[in-house]
Amino acid sequence: MDVKKLVSTARELVAPGKGILAADESTSTITKRLASIHVESTVDARQRYRDLLFTAPSVEDHISGVILYDETIRQSSADGTPFPELLASKGVIPGIKVDKGAKTMALFPGETITEGLDGLRDRLVEYRNLGARFAKWRAVIHIGEGIPTANALSANAEALARYAALCQENDIVPIIEPEVLMDGGHSLEICDRVTTETLNTVFAALYDSRIILEGMLLKPNMTISGIDCPVQADVAEVAQATIQTLKRTVPSAVPGIVFLSGGQSAELATAHLDAMNRIGGTPWELSFSYGRALQSPVLEAWKGDDANRALAQAEYIKRAKLNGLARYGQYKSSME
Repeated sequence: MDVKKLVSTARELVAPGKGILAADESTSTITKRLASIHVESTVDARQRYRDLLFTAPSVEDHISGVILYDETIRQSSADGTPFPELLASKGVIPGIKVDKGAKTMALFPGETITEGLDGLRDRLVEYRNLGARFAKWRAVIHIGEGIPTANALSANAEALARYAALCQENDIVPIIEPEVLMDGGHSLEICDRVTTETLNTVFAALYDSRIILEGMLLKPNMTISGIDCPVQADVAEVAQATIQTLKRTVPSAVPGIVFLSGGQSAELATAHLDAMNRIGGTPWELSFSYGRALQSPVLEAWKGDDANRALAQAEYIKRAKLNGLARYGQYKSSME
């Protein structure tokens, strides 16, 4: 394990003014995204869409890394350049999603456990040889009547820790993603309580697994009202609550926190990130690792028609730039 390499890569991923594009949708998920713009999800369509994103001019000014999917890391641009090589040539670090998805947890109704540890060591070696320098594993935590249970939190934290250890063994920076879902009618206060318990459990497991905290990144949810909660916390409240939650749970040795958007609109995800960076005073870089919050406007502009390619790329560049400004607390809604 090369600790200096891990630390250097982690810091590159949270470089000032930059964040991560999550382009790691599974085939089933990208099929839903493409269906929303009435495009059939073929291998060619998926390749053309990812090529549009990865070749957007100068987007590397605001994007430090891209999380790829197993299919995507093996694909190439229109000129034959493998996607990982294309990204690296622009100074963008290629990454890879390595989990196999959240599955129903036996005997625990309403809860899930993320699978994918079997064979992971060998897959990481292959992905590293394909160009990946960081990886991502997502655990899904549900809020509901009597859940999450301590057992579900523990099982998911253990899986995250085992994944992280295998990554660091292979000089791959692990992104730890324990997502407390926005789904439901819970309040911001309940989200705070569950997120606090989740992160405490995760970091205890990481400590037990001897994870080098300086060579990892955390990808958490924000402390936010459930999507069906009748009282929605405003941007300032979410920012204050999120920083409070993280200060109580995340060691200062972690170099950066790259938030997930979790179903927020593109504008709201940017506003929340901006508000947190305006508060400041945190020991970590506060950045982004957005999927839908970067891509939704792109898909709407593209519509599967390459005649709209430049327009779609402009939407991606705009969202990347606005989130880059939010990294400094310099975003304004008027910029939309």
